Amino acid sequence: MDDIDERTQIELEAAAFRTLREHLMEKRTDVQNIDLMNLAGFCRNCLSRWYQEAANARDIDMTKDEARQIFYGMTMDEWKAQHQTDASPDQQDAFKKSFAENVEKKG
Repeated sequence: MDDIDERTQIELEAAAFRTLREHLMEKRTDVQNIDLMNLAGFCRNCLSRWYQEAANARDIDMTKDEARQIFYGMTMDEWKAQHQTDASPDQQDAFKKSFAENVEKKG
């Protein structure tokens, strides 16, 4: 990768990121956030938070709801109504552990 200049690298990373966002937003609406968090330690909400934090760090005003809409393609309430299922007690227990390890520690 030494022969790729910094701008091209950023463009490639941005393209991969957009593909991930599209994949989760449009192609895999069946994948629940709780499953993503339990398996990978991040979910759509994490992605939207990281996006918001990056915008805010560049003095771009963006709310949590605005950032989430970028990753859900709709409001959070609409997403929940259309795609979210109830989590089992086992999923909820695993989520508590994963959230503590991946989100709360990074604060």
